[in-house]
Amino acid sequence: MSSHTRERIVDSSAELFRRQGYNGTGVKQIAAAAAAPFGSLYHFFPGGKEQLGAEVIRSSGAMYMQLFATIVADAPDAPSAIGDFFAGAAQTLRETDFADACPIATVALEVASTNEPLRIATADVFDSWIDGAGAYLAAAGIDRSRSRALAFSILSLLEGAFVFSRAMRSTEPLAAAGDSAAALVRAELHAPA
Repeated sequence: MSSHTRERIVDSSAELFRRQGYNGTGVKQIAAAAAAPFGSLYHFFPGGKEQLGAEVIRSSGAMYMQLFATIVADAPDAPSAIGDFFAGAAQTLRETDFADACPIATVALEVASTNEPLRIATADVFDSWIDGAGAYLAAAGIDRSRSRALAFSILSLLEGAFVFSRAMRSTEPLAAAGDSAAALVRAELHAPA
């Protein structure tokens, strides 16, 4: 079986998990969405849906980290970069009729108390995001001792805004959270050492 089939399974799973959650997505639905024979899912993922879920979480997390890196590379400064990231998230929600939010948080909320391997996968992704954002903020001039805490604050604002935005079918929460996150970064940049 081809690696293209495997990629289609992972990509289709990521989209379905993002929209429906892990528990709301069945393996037959994944195979159908990937236009893959049902047996191919177990060929590539002998551990079944749980193994597939962990891989989807990690690959989606890496993709979102790369998206963050791309956005911040194009921004003139750190507050603008953070604001641009929130604005891009709002645009994606609008374009997908509020269906596509953070795939990691969607799954994390479902599995944190019920599935240890998937909880670990989501925690690993969140750790990588905190580390990456913290390193970016430190490189932008924010005291290293504060950059990790600031990264937690920014990501908490983002994930919370996703919940409000999806429930309210409005990007107003993302806009407000983005303004707050950019203001936090700006304040840290101007804080005394």
